[in-house]
Amino acid sequence: MTPTVGDPGALPDGPAARVPRLLAALRSVGSGLELHTTLDRICETAAELTDARYAAIGVVAESGAGLAEFVQHGVDDETARRIGRMPDGHKGLLGALIRHPDPVRLANLTDDPRSCGFPPGHPPMHSFLGVPIRVRGEIFGNLYLTQKRGGGTFGDDDLDLVRVLATEAGIAIGNARLYEAAKQRERWIDGSVAVTTALLAGGDAEDALQIVAEQARRLSDSVAGIVLLPAEEGGLEIVAVASDHPSKILGTVVPPESELVAELRDGKPVFVADAAADPRMRTDLTHAYGPVMMLPLQSDGRVLGALLTPRTRGGRPFTETERTLAAQFASQAALALMMAETQRDRERLAVYEDRDRIARDLHDLVIQRLFATGMMLESAQRRSNVPEVRRGVGKAVDELDVTIQEIRTAIFALRQGPAELPSGLRTRVLREINMAAVPLGFQPGHHFTGPVDTLVGELPGKNLIAALRETLSNAFRHAGASRIEVSVDADALLPDGRPAVRLTVTDDGVGIPEGGRRSGLKNLKRRAESLGGASWYGPGIGEDEGGATVVWEVPR
Repeated sequence: MTPTVGDPGALPDGPAARVPRLLAALRSVGSGLELHTTLDRICETAAELTDARYAAIGVVAESGAGLAEFVQHGVDDETARRIGRMPDGHKGLLGALIRHPDPVRLANLTDDPRSCGFPPGHPPMHSFLGVPIRVRGEIFGNLYLTQKRGGGTFGDDDLDLVRVLATEAGIAIGNARLYEAAKQRERWIDGSVAVTTALLAGGDAEDALQIVAEQARRLSDSVAGIVLLPAEEGGLEIVAVASDHPSKILGTVVPPESELVAELRDGKPVFVADAAADPRMRTDLTHAYGPVMMLPLQSDGRVLGALLTPRTRGGRPFTETERTLAAQFASQAALALMMAETQRDRERLAVYEDRDRIARDLHDLVIQRLFATGMMLESAQRRSNVPEVRRGVGKAVDELDVTIQEIRTAIFALRQGPAELPSGLRTRVLREINMAAVPLGFQPGHHFTGPVDTLVGELPGKNLIAALRETLSNAFRHAGASRIEVSVDADALLPDGRPAVRLTVTDDGVGIPEGGRRSGLKNLKRRAESLGGASWYGPGIGEDEGGATVVWEVPR
């Protein structure tokens, strides 16, 4: 059967010389698997085949309303900058072609009643040819050609050529979309594996949450990745942020009365088209955001928190595929969080059991032996007639009394559960110091400046305790120190004159080696910068400035 003119599979009736060009064009169009490269190649090929000055492909949005993308050929970068925003397909001739996807050929598109004119700086365009591109029977978009060279109009040969090209383009685009979808799924799977590995590696919990935020941001092509966990006072607290610039939203609590929080806590994903304009986004932090995915971190019916991935205002909306993959990623991250939490609970239980055993041994054995030794020394002191010996023994007895008191303080700290955490900042600092004394084998010194309990707010105070815990942990694991001094100054000032609270932890250990692992120091810096402060380190208090000094300061 001979194909007829106008049939999508027909060869053109034009000069035979154009057939080899068409065949070469079809080979070129089908030679790639990357979607945007394929679209660029289709535009360039169509323009060459029809002698058009300009060519473009408008990719129809998944909703069918307007264009999701606009790929063009022939307009240079400077002209594109003058034109500004590309067509969105909601009105004019391009909008009509979306609503009625049939071939359109015009001698002068400006005369068509559906035309809405050009923006300032747009090059003149008269002759026009538009042909729909179908992928597996569904409209993918339209191929537009304008301004035939020589001032002529597009003929029947041009229409037939472009129809054949559009058919091949539909096949090539379909293959490219399948390839891109496979690669996209592969990236999300790799990201899920990275998150699961990090969470179950037994490292710092904040590091793991930061990895969740960074992977979500990278995989969703967003400007930020944000992790929220339930706050003590209700609502959701921002605990990890991944972005190009230091974020000041870390520690911000979204109140429980928020409609979005209620939906997320119920395990429902929320997709916002424009965060800056959505009345549900009751915060100034979202004024620069456009499309946002808000996904519950949910596993086995339990909601652990939420994951946010915003794009810039005016950015590309999230596709259905992206939403599905992101939801699967969030579920996988939630499962990994639950497994990591269970693992930490087991480790914590083992630590509490060990601490209870150590406390019993200290009380039943060590203190009793020290007490008995003190009584023996007191008896020897009474029997001695040498004044120097009596003074020396008396001093030793006093030291034993001090040691017994310190051990009793350590026993109290060991037996104190997490629910008994005192509210005063000074007391919390002392508790962390006493807790660290057990694994360190000695009691770190401490010094307070100013009324820390009344001047320092809850948010900086909570973060200061976390920074102190991180610093003491690093000193125990890596420094090999024999002396540590902790200072909390509530009368400090930032370089810009704002009142601040400054934490200084200095030791006489091995110092911070060049090229060594610095995840803990990065955590401290990120935490301080998120609150508008800073963190740095320098030489310590050992011989020849051995050891390290870590300074962490934020507005109080």
